[in-house]
Amino acid sequence: MHPLELFKYCPKCGSPRFEIRNAKAKKCADCGFVYYFNPSAATVAFILNRRNELLVCRRGKEPAKGTLDLSGGFLDMYETGEEGVAREVLEETGLKVTEAIYQFSLPNTYLYSGFLVHTLDQFFLCRVEDDSRLEAMDDVADSFWMPLEKVNPGDFGLDSVQEGVARFLASHKSEGYEE
Repeated sequence: MHPLELFKYCPKCGSPRFEIRNAKAKKCADCGFVYYFNPSAATVAFILNRRNELLVCRRGKEPAKGTLDLSGGFLDMYETGEEGVAREVLEETGLKVTEAIYQFSLPNTYLYSGFLVHTLDQFFLCRVEDDSRLEAMDDVADSFWMPLEKVNPGDFGLDSVQEGVARFLASHKSEGYEE
């Protein structure tokens, strides 16, 4: 089922004549409002410590509860990707991001409350103020440092994070942490 099928009424006027316009939009036959179904913006953080270990989290909630993940989450309104990834890292690990460098983006889907949310996940290489004060908070069950040679992309529960970790490992395995 296409996600737009879940939207039965026009969000502007409430009309039930909210009809499919094309694969990306619905249009209200009464007021003319057009709604485009676009992905939600999300962030993912690659954080390396001085021993060249990757910060890995264990998901505390569905989807993919109990699997590995990286710190990150949905952007808030009026927030840049850099601000959002810094906020998410602080909320989930207690670490303060001092620099966030955009790496790449990947599309993903995220099942939330029975609704399949399409996302565009923005991956950042982040540096943190003090990597010794790590704490699992918010929706993270555990967080820990993992040597790059032990990181297996297949252990991560979300598709975009699996692919992102594989890309990251391909380009960063031999590099050390730089101040």
